[in-house]
Order: sequence, then structure tokens, then C-alpha cells
Amino acid sequence: MEGKNKRALKWLIFVGVGTLPGLFFSSQVYLIYRFLFGKPMTWGQALQSTLPQWYIWAVFAPFIFKLFVRLERRGRPWSLLIHLPLSLVFSLLHLLIYVAVRWLFGLDVPEPFDFRKMFVFFFTVWFHWNVLTYWCILGFSIAVDYYKKFQERQLMAAQLEARLAQAQLQALKMQLHPHFLFNTMNGILALMRKEPERAEGMFLQLSDLLRASLDGAELKDVPLRQELDFLRRCLQLEGTRFQGRLRVETRIDPEALNARVPNLILQPLVENAVRHGIMQRLEPGQIEIEAQRIDTTLRLRVENSGPGLPKGRQYREGVGLSNTRARLQLLYADRHKFELKNADRGGVVVTIEIPFVASESDAVPGESAPA
Repeated sequence: MEGKNKRALKWLIFVGVGTLPGLFFSSQVYLIYRFLFGKPMTWGQALQSTLPQWYIWAVFAPFIFKLFVRLERRGRPWSLLIHLPLSLVFSLLHLLIYVAVRWLFGLDVPEPFDFRKMFVFFFTVWFHWNVLTYWCILGFSIAVDYYKKFQERQLMAAQLEARLAQAQLQALKMQLHPHFLFNTMNGILALMRKEPERAEGMFLQLSDLLRASLDGAELKDVPLRQELDFLRRCLQLEGTRFQGRLRVETRIDPEALNARVPNLILQPLVENAVRHGIMQRLEPGQIEIEAQRIDTTLRLRVENSGPGLPKGRQYREGVGLSNTRARLQLLYADRHKFELKNADRGGVVVTIEIPFVASESDAVPGESAPA
């Protein structure tokens, strides 16, 4: 079926290439005979005198384009030199076929028919126009070839850009893994002598967490429910480490659970909240995690009850936050929002807004968040 459609399209192009200029110049011939020569001509006669010329050029056009493609391999200057004699040959061949068509179909052919006189007449009238027509078709072929190559270059550039972005994202993720690992290992080492049982429990939890992390290492994005499940395991580790000093409150919109989010997008935010919020307090601290769908936008918030950002001097972001900014820029460009500021109640709040894209699997209405 597809092959038939392509053939039909080629025929439509063939008819269009011959008919449109044929109709245009038929109107010119009609007006010339009517107002300059004073010999009224019917529209049928005008079409008979003009359409065959352009249908012949429509047949020639694919051959001219193929010649252009083959000669182009030798270089543009050489190919244009070769096209010069070819334009003369095609112009003469066009006249021969046109005169033969007029004689074959009896299109305003006098009796007795004199092929030589008719050829000389049309050569005098049309030869220069034929040469110009050949070069117009050649120019159109050059334009089409240039457009095709431009499209190919654009596609190749887009593919290379996508591969580069993917490689950059992978490099950023590889930076996040050791960052979290080293922080957790430092916590385990601090407990090894004082509380070996807790240290052993943290080590087992870390092993389980790393196994889950490696399973999804190649994923660019995951459903929010999966991201929250991974975050729950991270928070279990932190909870063991802080012995009740860490409270976590989650407010997750059920509609947001099925949204696609960048893999490991929340973990560095929560880790940063623990490190610069909870660890800076002697009393227990709290981390709030929110996810909400707002029309076509997914909003994620992580807030801590720590001392807040320093006032009067610029805050220097660590690996987690800087990598998060970079990943969001690579993935969404100007279609995202990343905001870091002091919370109204004290502490720091990080807000991320990205386009809402649902996963293939439907979210279960009313399902609670896994974190």
C-alpha cells in the first residue's frame, strides 16, 4: 500500500511540474494572440501549444537531477562545466520531441508537414528559453540537494548533542554516587567503635541501597513513586545515624506519584538538608518533602529546619546542589525552575518545577507515598 502511495505521489508531482507552468504560459500565449496579433485563440489551442513543452521538461527533470547528483561527486566547478554542453543537448532534444509530438497529435500542423521548417521555427523561438529552463531545473536540483544535506547535518548535530547531554548526565550521576557513599561511610566509621551494632545495621542498609542504585543506574528518569522508595531507604540510613533526631514529614499528591522525574533528583536535596540543616542543630530537626501536580507542572519541595542560608554573603553550593542544577538545565533547559532560599519558618527550602510527564503505568488513585 505504501509503494502505491509513493507512486501516486510521484505522478502527482509529475503532473504538477508540467501543468502549473503550462497553465501560466498558456495564459500568456492566449493574451498575445488576442491583443497583439489580433487573432483570437481558444483556451484549448493555447493549452495545446504550451502544455506539451512543460510535460516534456517534467519528464527530463528527474534525469537532470540524477546527472547533477553523479556529477556533483567530482566537485561543483567541474560539474557546472559539464552541464553547459548538457544544457544544449537537452534543449535540442526537447525541441525534437516537441515537434514530433505536435506532428503525432496533429496540434496545429500545416499540410503538408515539413519537419525541418517547423524545427527551425521552434528552434528560433524556444531554444534560448530551453537552455534557461534547463539551468532553472538544475538550480532547483542544487537547492533540493542543499536542503537534504542541511537536514542531514541538523539531524546529525541533534543526535550528537543528545549523546553529549546523555554523557554529561551520566558523568553527573557518577559524581553523586560516591558523594553519598563517602558521607554514609564516614557515618559508619564514626559508629564502628562506639556502637558497632548500629554501624553493622547501617552497613547492611547501605548495601541494600547500593544494590537498588546500581539496578537503576542507566535510567534517565523514573516514576516519582520509585524515586520516593529509594529516598525512603536513604532516610532509613540517616534515621539510624541520628537516633531519633531526624523527623521526616511527607506531603505527596497522589496524582504526582506517576510523574516521570530525573533519576536521583531528590536524594542530593535531602542529603544537603540533613548535612546543612539537621547536623547543625543540637535538638531534633525536621525535613519536609512535598510533591504536587499543578496542571502541566510537577512541583517538588524539600525543606529543613536548620539555621538557614548565611546573610550578607554568597552561599557556595556543594556537589549535590550544583549537580542538580546542571542536570535540570541539560534535561529541561528553560522549561524548569530551581529555587534555593530561606524558608519562612526558618531553615532552607529547595523548590523544583519541571514539566509533568506521566509514566506508562497508571497511578492508583488515592495511593499513599512510599516515603
